[in-house]
Amino acid sequence: MRDWVALVFCVAALTAWRVTADAKELSITTIKEEPYTMSRGSELEGYCMDLISELSRVLGFQYKVSLVKDHRYGVQDPSGTWNGMMGEIIRREADLAVAPLTLTAAREIAVDMSTPFMQTGLSFILRRDVASEDSSFSLLSPFSSDMWAGLLIAFLLTGLCMFLVGRISPAEWAEPDTEEQNFTLLHSFWYITGALTLQGAGPHPKGLSGRLVSAIWWLFSILLLACYFGNLHSNNKHNVSIKTFEDLANQDVMDYGTFEAGSTAAFFKNSQNPVYRRIYEHMARKKSYVSTTEEGIRLTQEGNFAFIGEAASLDLAVARHCQLRRSDETITMRAYSIAAPLGSPLLKNLTIGILKLSESGELTHLQQKWWSSSCEASSRANASEALRPHHLWGFFLLLGMGLGVGLLLALLELLSRARNQAKDGKKSCCSVLTSELNQRFGGKGGSAEGDDSGKSKA
Repeated sequence: MRDWVALVFCVAALTAWRVTADAKELSITTIKEEPYTMSRGSELEGYCMDLISELSRVLGFQYKVSLVKDHRYGVQDPSGTWNGMMGEIIRREADLAVAPLTLTAAREIAVDMSTPFMQTGLSFILRRDVASEDSSFSLLSPFSSDMWAGLLIAFLLTGLCMFLVGRISPAEWAEPDTEEQNFTLLHSFWYITGALTLQGAGPHPKGLSGRLVSAIWWLFSILLLACYFGNLHSNNKHNVSIKTFEDLANQDVMDYGTFEAGSTAAFFKNSQNPVYRRIYEHMARKKSYVSTTEEGIRLTQEGNFAFIGEAASLDLAVARHCQLRRSDETITMRAYSIAAPLGSPLLKNLTIGILKLSESGELTHLQQKWWSSSCEASSRANASEALRPHHLWGFFLLLGMGLGVGLLLALLELLSRARNQAKDGKKSCCSVLTSELNQRFGGKGGSAEGDDSGKSKA
């Protein structure tokens, strides 16, 4: 019998709702907040607009949406007066407030709140390069992976060039038959490694070509080390490990703030947790409040600022702006609800409509629709402040030109010696040059065979 009475009551309530809705077009107030409510020309769109449309379809009512006049969610001043959307509902200037309106005890006392249509919590966002995560490879952070690969190639080419100059230049290896070569392949790489540590490793080049290659590599190393340590110092100067609200409260390098008038600021103000109290006192002392979410995101993008807000809104900012990241910590779980005047006959059916949308998966679909990320992995990588090859292309160009000129000078030195020997021995310059190259790159055996053949002919 009780089940039948309950069924009749629900049918009567739904009928009363439809009669009321048909008799009067509902006035709905909202606030511009991406992606809940946004302007598209003369119309409004967003998550809340789609939510209103779905509720209208399920419950069958007509509505008219307008933006809140003072652009505020609603807080109570010392005299007990509410502003924002809460004030419009209390003064019955609007029938419903559909927005990311946080369900709190104070608001529940002042108005009727529906069952939540979204669950969220408090967190904060900050720029990735300002407060990067701890890494065991932080010493590699001044240069990108492409830059490190380029440096390895430059190191190998310079070592090989130093080895070739040591072989070709007569000033470095005057008598291949009797002298040991100083610049072996191993010593060439050891020598340029010493330059990277600004220590050096003897013996040093004697000829012009070897000294040019050495000087270019030393200059390249000094400029490279200056860029490396400068970027490393810049990163370490600003980087602080901030993962939780306690980390945020314990540092004084970065400012942080939230909405001046809203439930987030009220939470920190009324909290008995000493960490949250210190956060509120810092914001009150520095006056680091923001008036809109867009202002908080802009200050965060500029660096040295952390914006505290509700996780759902911050997740959208991270999805839109690749250089931002959100803290993993989420505190004081809260929910968004629809507000109606006290005693409103609309509330029961609104709650039923929201539950129906939740059970059908429509609320999940709407969240996926409006929170889709436009930030790809490649864009996140490009947001890094690490130096890339194109930043230092001038250094690599200088090194390449120096190595090329050094090799050319070594060949000219060998050619000059071959011409002098050819003139003294009345031989062909090409044959002498070929003999020199064979001795320097073919080993001493070539020279010995040449002597034996000369003796047999004699």
